[in-house]
Amino acid sequence: MESRDVLPVEGITCTNCAAKIEKSVSEQTGVASCQIDFATSRMIIEWIDPSERETALRSIEETMGRIEPGAHFVKTDQIEQASNHLLWRFGIALSLLVLALLTESLPLYVVAYAVAGYDVVYAAARNVWHREWFDEKFLMTIATIGAFAIREYPEAVAVMLFYQLGEYFQGRAVHASRRSIQSLLNMKPTMARVLGPDGEFERRPEDVAIGSVIIVRAGEQVPMDGSVVIGSSSLDTASLTGESVPRQVGPHDEVLAGMVNLEGRLEVRVIRSATESSLQKMIALVEQASSNKAKTEQMITRLARVYTPIVVVLAAIVAFIPPLFVGNLEEWVYRALIFLVISCPCALVISIPLGYFGGIGAGSKRGILVKGGEYLDVLAEVKTVIFDKTGTLTTGRFEVTDVTTNGDVTEAELLTLAARVEMASTHPLAKAIVAKASKTTAFANITEDPGYGLTATDSTDTIYVGSARFMRKLGHSIQDEQMGTSVHVMRNDRWLGRIELMDAVKEDAAAAIAALKRLGYRTVMLTGDRDEVATSVGLKIGIDEVKSELLPHQKVEEVEKLAARGKVAFVGDGLNDAAALARADVGLVMGGIGSDAAVTAADLVLMNDAPSDVVAAIELSQRTKRIVWQNIVLAFGMKALFLLLGVLGLASMWEAVFADVGVALLAIGNATRLIRSN
Repeated sequence: MESRDVLPVEGITCTNCAAKIEKSVSEQTGVASCQIDFATSRMIIEWIDPSERETALRSIEETMGRIEPGAHFVKTDQIEQASNHLLWRFGIALSLLVLALLTESLPLYVVAYAVAGYDVVYAAARNVWHREWFDEKFLMTIATIGAFAIREYPEAVAVMLFYQLGEYFQGRAVHASRRSIQSLLNMKPTMARVLGPDGEFERRPEDVAIGSVIIVRAGEQVPMDGSVVIGSSSLDTASLTGESVPRQVGPHDEVLAGMVNLEGRLEVRVIRSATESSLQKMIALVEQASSNKAKTEQMITRLARVYTPIVVVLAAIVAFIPPLFVGNLEEWVYRALIFLVISCPCALVISIPLGYFGGIGAGSKRGILVKGGEYLDVLAEVKTVIFDKTGTLTTGRFEVTDVTTNGDVTEAELLTLAARVEMASTHPLAKAIVAKASKTTAFANITEDPGYGLTATDSTDTIYVGSARFMRKLGHSIQDEQMGTSVHVMRNDRWLGRIELMDAVKEDAAAAIAALKRLGYRTVMLTGDRDEVATSVGLKIGIDEVKSELLPHQKVEEVEKLAARGKVAFVGDGLNDAAALARADVGLVMGGIGSDAAVTAADLVLMNDAPSDVVAAIELSQRTKRIVWQNIVLAFGMKALFLLLGVLGLASMWEAVFADVGVALLAIGNATRLIRSN
């Protein structure tokens, strides 16, 4: 019987080592699969037989420590910061090296070397014993022991010394990027204060039923999605949406788990279970992000597996083939050792994943959730951005904009009559009419004709409220040429009038479209709404092309046509957008209001429901890709240059240290710009 463990780990700062650990653990008896979530420092183990779990976990921890010394399971949910142990070792080893240089003492060189690199040598030897020959620790060990053999003592210590310094800064960079994501994962509420008949009592959010009333005091985090019943306050929404300005809420306003109540006491009626909350969706999306690697990241991971063996073979050729023709074996061995140090792949195997990791973390801090690095790559390549209309470019909240009557009733009477019928419906149009009308009571007998409208009976009268199509179905010719959406009212056989409603355009929609056009993107709107309404919205926000009155499968067909000309992004929110989101090269969904199906089908989730976040997501993807490729060019370019200089005898071990550790630090620093800039 299979089971699953999600275990926090500490000390894994190398993606190449993480891949080795995954492979080794997956091959152990009783383990079905192992995945290391590098972004959140967790190991996910699927067990075939969990009966020997404790013994297996001890073996797994030994495997982790063998592949990456210091890696281990932690007993708490919080991943602690790495200690400054490496920094202390660096300081002590550096002091010993200075003393050795001043006294030219071989024993001091040996002690300095041991302090700086004992764990690297031990890990390399243990890996060789387990027939895992080729990694960066093996390269460092061979190069430095070789340097001792040819009496280049300062260089041998310096290589190990600065390798450890690079490891320290690498660890710091990884921890910094993890914090940007871990801060979100740590937001999960652990307690909800429920209001009951006998007062308040505390429950885990998972144990609170939909419909319950919870209390949120000033300074507390909202534990579950709900609607305010009593109270008013301002909420800090930055953790969910990245919005710095507090949101004002009052009765009937929706609040989401993870928001922080800044002022008054709120009574909130729960509208979603804890597992379905917006915060939980965010956490689930961020947790799965690291499993979806970008093609560039996959390429570097594959390259690292074959890179080191090739380098060792080339170094052996440099060491032993030229001396056969020109002599001077010691000189060529020295050049080969320089070759080994320079060729260490550290800069690539950490800085590339860290670049994507930084992009995902930076996005999550402002409410843009990316399901994996691969989607940042694709988004950076799109040529056309396709939008749904309702709920994406517009608010999805309808407002009554005009009331027209036939003269037999007043506008107020028409609204009241329609509201008495629409009170039986949960449709957004019905809610808008009820909100606009004076308070009244619903008719007793109301039936619904799905897709058309409602019918109510009152004494001898029959009231019909619905679309122009409903009126035509009843045998009345109605011309509906208004720019908004119209609801018609008829009593018995007489048309009384219509109520026009408009879906308001989001405040930042026009600015977002203008920004996309400035960046050179083609913008298209695909909607199922009437042509007149769609055209009006399209003209108002400046979109390039509008296709209206489309069914869900027709949206997919239009996406396919546009995708044939170049990569496309689709932005939507509703259930009917799910197929188009999945078909597009990359799908973005308005996650705050988006349906579960749409959120599942999309590749990026915009928790702020703002069109301007589409622009921000594209800019983030371009910045991430730019930084990743800067690191690739930097690492390969510098290493190629210094490898050539080393083989020609124009570079010493000191330049080799810079080409290895210096380039790694530059690449890591460049990658962390994504995190620091948000």
